[in-house]
Amino acid sequence: MLKKISIILVAVSIIYACTSSEGEDTTSADNFDRGAMLINIADNIIIPAHQDFTNKLAALKGAGVNFTENPNQSNLDALRTSWYNAYKNWQHIEIFDIGKAEELQYKFFMNIYPLTVADVESNISSGNYDLNSSNNHDAQGFPALDYLLYGVADSDAEILAKYTTDLNSSNYKKYITDVLNQMDTKTQEVVSSWSSYRSEFVASTSNTATSAVNKIVNDFIFYYEKGLRANKVGIPAGIFSDNKLPEKVEAFYRKDISKELTLEALNSVIDYFNGKSYGSSTSRTGFSDYLLYLERQDLNESIVNQFNEAKIKINSLNNNFFNQVDDNNTEMIRAYDELQKAVVLLKVDMLQAFSINIDYVDGDGDG
Repeated sequence: MLKKISIILVAVSIIYACTSSEGEDTTSADNFDRGAMLINIADNIIIPAHQDFTNKLAALKGAGVNFTENPNQSNLDALRTSWYNAYKNWQHIEIFDIGKAEELQYKFFMNIYPLTVADVESNISSGNYDLNSSNNHDAQGFPALDYLLYGVADSDAEILAKYTTDLNSSNYKKYITDVLNQMDTKTQEVVSSWSSYRSEFVASTSNTATSAVNKIVNDFIFYYEKGLRANKVGIPAGIFSDNKLPEKVEAFYRKDISKELTLEALNSVIDYFNGKSYGSSTSRTGFSDYLLYLERQDLNESIVNQFNEAKIKINSLNNNFFNQVDDNNTEMIRAYDELQKAVVLLKVDMLQAFSINIDYVDGDGDG
């Protein structure tokens, strides 16, 4: 009988906890101006970052048109430069998985790596594919362009031949065009949505699972833990597998920018945490200010210091993460360890300070 009562009490507790986290406002008694923080994040970080990315993507698309219309070395170099500039800028965008971006699963169309080359080549060979299909998430976006501009052959002369004399040259050119058009279409949907979504976003200050504050805090931590720490460093280093996996680095075919992309992403995280305006040295209300308001300067300093320690360690690595993992994976693992140290600070300590619940399932088993 007592056992049955205990089971019932546990079940009731679980139901109450789920109900509370999903619908009830569990805001703590602090009077921090969450609205001011959301306004800063929307007006000075998210929207300007997306506007800049739109410009970079327009330049990339224009370079793609020039190359597919006239495939030569000069146009290939220009397309590569535009791809590189846009890819760096993307590192400041992927973290914002909210609103239309979340609805569209925007990032899945832009930067799923490692690329499945067999799917890309099958699409090009058949000329029949649907880039909106989830089956093609790993056959488009920046990784697909990485392959098409650097990895489709062993030399620039052979790469150019794919777009000029190859029997399937027209399909290779069309695939570049279709990938760029897909990236542009998805980006335009996300950017244009902010004209109406912005007012809803800045007003969503409550403490519920679906409020903007709770979602952006969770998205911030999720991106840091998965998109940055795991995808860019941990997975290639073999942290989650029996062996190191250097072929899973970002920008695998260009290779020598993998560290730069990681640092760009970490800088984006640091700026976001500090409420720093995109493309500016001005800092306004951010997560850091929230912690200071709650008199958690100790935690704020610990997070900032750990971000800096991770940055120092990543800076010491080879520009080419493939070579770093292949030649001296111990240093790659140490960089992962420095990134990992901030996970508990963010995922446990910061969430507790903000009285916010985690909203995603951790499959790594690493806390």
